[in-house]
Amino acid sequence: MSRVDNETVADVAAAVAAAVAAAVASRPPIPALALTVEQACAALSVSWDTWKTHIAPDVRIVRIGRRKLIAVVELQRWLDAHGETVREAA
Repeated sequence: MSRVDNETVADVAAAVAAAVAAAVASRPPIPALALTVEQACAALSVSWDTWKTHIAPDVRIVRIGRRKLIAVVELQRWLDAHGETVREAA
């Protein structure tokens, strides 16, 4: 049985890790179609209390077991419906 140098193993492991990282980085990201409530709050920059009071009553959710998902297009629809135009005073 031959002995393998620890540095050789470390070099091979580093090369494999670099190759995997390069392969993952070269793939385009998969766009999210739905977000959790926590992610939706972060995407809208609102607190959970604001979500519960002002947004949740107006958006449809998808339940998967205990999880609640909100479609990104549903969040966009809510933003479009609740947006307003701000005009500067002349």
